[in-house]
Amino acid sequence: MLKKRKSLWWLFGPVVLYVLALPLYNRIDPVVLGLPFFMFWTLLATLLTPACIWLAARKDPLWRADRERGRRDVE
Repeated sequence: MLKKRKSLWWLFGPVVLYVLALPLYNRIDPVVLGLPFFMFWTLLATLLTPACIWLAARKDPLWRADRERGRRDVE
């Protein structure tokens, strides 16, 4: 199934940002934009998660086909 829907790999982005990278960013120093690094990383991951979901949906052929079908039903 993932062979035809390769765009769904974008959905692993939030998992990597939040869970798998935890040992790398679990520290207070350095301070970025006045925030401890841990809080900065969490804010950055929160802002990037919708972008990953949008990319996965935008490039997914089933989502695109369903959206086109919905547009034809409205007309």
